[in-house]
Amino acid sequence: MPPSADIEMRLLLEAVYAKYSHDFRDYSGASLKRRVQHALLQFGCETISQLQSKVLHDPAVFQQLLEILTIPFTEMFRDPGYWLALRQQVVPLLRTYPSLKVWVAGCASGEEVFSLAILLQEEGLLERSIVYATDINPVVLEKARQGIFPIASVRQHTANYQSAGGKRAFSDYYSAAYNAARFDPDLIRNVTFADHSLATDTVFSETHLISCRNVLIYFNKALQDRALGLFHESLCHRGFLGLGSKESLDFSHFVDKFEPVSRRDRLFRKT
Repeated sequence: MPPSADIEMRLLLEAVYAKYSHDFRDYSGASLKRRVQHALLQFGCETISQLQSKVLHDPAVFQQLLEILTIPFTEMFRDPGYWLALRQQVVPLLRTYPSLKVWVAGCASGEEVFSLAILLQEEGLLERSIVYATDINPVVLEKARQGIFPIASVRQHTANYQSAGGKRAFSDYYSAAYNAARFDPDLIRNVTFADHSLATDTVFSETHLISCRNVLIYFNKALQDRALGLFHESLCHRGFLGLGSKESLDFSHFVDKFEPVSRRDRLFRKT
């Protein structure tokens, strides 16, 4: 990018915040640059200023840009060790609560939500659980509600599920047709999908478990601390927090507010 690109990037993010109230100003600079570079190619723009003009004057372009900026790589039961640790080390303690509230923050297209719902059902907890699945992108939230994923991804999902301690045939949970796998809608009957931004919104409920995986890596340190503050405030006494495989509480303001349940698998408990 040319030397003026940093200035243009700041102006684009300010414009997006002013016009659409989506705040990307504290997202990781390197990640944003890669994604904006992709957007320039997709929209046929030579400069970020040209992209800014399109975004400001066409909400449809902004929606497309939002998907480019926010959709991460994901799959069901990604990092199976995390799910196995959740099943073996956290679920027995969650069983001690008469009812559960769980928050999946940054749920994207829903793979994490369905993974969690399957695990909770197999462990006999889904019926007494309320799950909040949040994201800043209304389009991907709608995709998550539908629970329809490419059939080509099911082989990897199945392998992950088996490594994560799955107790049934994974095919029990979906029906396949037209190159897609549609997951059982009953799995998300207790799930509330909602628009929520870790950059600008506040806590909305007390929760027993928060899973926010592979989201903080896109934030700078200030925004990471803000998000961790929301999680700490939301979690009940001795509640649980799950992070992504490349995320950590080290060097955050909250490193002393949690203790590891499984440091390797990024599972923590509020102290």
